[in-house]
Amino acid sequence: MNHFFNFTVLDAKNSDYPLNQHNGKVILVVNVASKCGFTPQYKGLEDLFEKYAAKGFMILGFPCNQFGSQEPGSNEEIQSFCKLNYDVSFPILAKIDVNGDSASPVFKFLKEQAPGILGTEAIKWNFTKFLIGKDGKVIQRYAPQVNPKEIEKDIEAALL
Repeated sequence: MNHFFNFTVLDAKNSDYPLNQHNGKVILVVNVASKCGFTPQYKGLEDLFEKYAAKGFMILGFPCNQFGSQEPGSNEEIQSFCKLNYDVSFPILAKIDVNGDSASPVFKFLKEQAPGILGTEAIKWNFTKFLIGKDGKVIQRYAPQVNPKEIEKDIEAALL
């Protein structure tokens, strides 16, 4: 598997969600959590999605409970939280692990393609972001504290 669009993940109803349905789009992948200090980034993410979706941009949220147990809810509870609190309209998929032996294969791929500081592959916290180009290759990895607005220029460049 040499690019992002070769993977299939699970949606919030635990049905297959083939990533190739977004082939040719620019994708921002984010490991999300409902009870994190960075949770308000959902608003900035939704703003980016609304601004660029019609130009071929997609955001995929992957809930993860591996950091401080900040995503304890069920898939249904997570969906409800995102809709009620941030009116999220981009897909929030099934809860996954991003680190360790049980890490989702798509996150293993993303971490290999774009290691973090000092070459470490491990995800450090919720709201780590990966920007994927139209070709399915990782363009950039962003730390959790990077505000979605700060990624906008990179998104625009990738959409060209």
